[in-house]
Amino acid sequence: MTGWLRRLRPRPAAPSPALWDATRARAALVARLDPDRDRRLRALAGEFLHRKTITPVAGLALDDGQRTLLAALCCLPLLEFGSEGLHGWSQLIVYPDAFRVNRTHVDAAGVLHEWEDELIGEAWEAGPLILSWADVESDLDTPDAGFCVAVHEMAHKLDALDGVLDGTPALPRAWQRAWARDFQQAYDGFVARLDAGGESGIDPYAAEAPEEFFAVCSEYHFSAPALLRTGLPTVAAHLQRFYGPSPLE
Repeated sequence: MTGWLRRLRPRPAAPSPALWDATRARAALVARLDPDRDRRLRALAGEFLHRKTITPVAGLALDDGQRTLLAALCCLPLLEFGSEGLHGWSQLIVYPDAFRVNRTHVDAAGVLHEWEDELIGEAWEAGPLILSWADVESDLDTPDAGFCVAVHEMAHKLDALDGVLDGTPALPRAWQRAWARDFQQAYDGFVARLDAGGESGIDPYAAEAPEEFFAVCSEYHFSAPALLRTGLPTVAAHLQRFYGPSPLE
C-alpha cells in the first residue's frame, strides 16, 4: 500500500516558464542544452527546489529566480544520473562570498594543529552543500573558463553516495573498476607532472586528492570540455559517459 501511494504522489512542479527563461538567459550552460536535456534539467530543478531547503546566510537574500538558478546549476551533473543524486542531504547553504571554516588535525606525534581555510564551496558527506554566491556569479560570467563551483560540490555529493569519498561514484561494477583504474592512472600522472615542474591547463588543485581530481575534472567537462579532452582524454571519455555531452560542445 505504501508503494502504491508513493506512485500516486504528484511529481514536484517544474519552475515556471518565466523563471526558467530567466535561468537560461543568465546561465550559458543551461541555455545551450538541447531541448530534451533542457526539459529534463527543468524537471530536476523542480525536484531540487521541492526537496532541498536553500538557506542564504550572513545577510544574503535570494529571490525565486536566483533559487531556480542555483537548483539548475546543481542539477546539471544529474542529467544522466537522475534524481537519485539528490539522496542523503537536505540543505543548500549560500554565503554572499567566500567563507571561513576552522580545521583541526592531530598528527602522528599526537600534536593538535588548528587553522582556518577560506572556501568558495564545500560538500559534507552526510550534511549540507555550501556555496559562495559571489563565486557562482563569477562562474556564470565566464562559463567557458573551466570553473563551476556548483558542479564541483555536486560531484562530491555523487562521489559520496557509495559511502566512500574517493573519486569513484556509484557505478555498475565493470564500469566502476575501469573508472577507478583509469582515474588513478590519470591522477598519478597529473601529480607527477606537476611535481616535476610541468605545466597543465587543468587547475593544480586537482592534485590535492583523487576526490578533488574527479570534482575539478567535472568542472572542466562542463565549462572547458576541449581542454579536458586534450589534456586527459581517458578521464574526459568517462565523464562524457557519466554526465552526457557538455553543453559547450
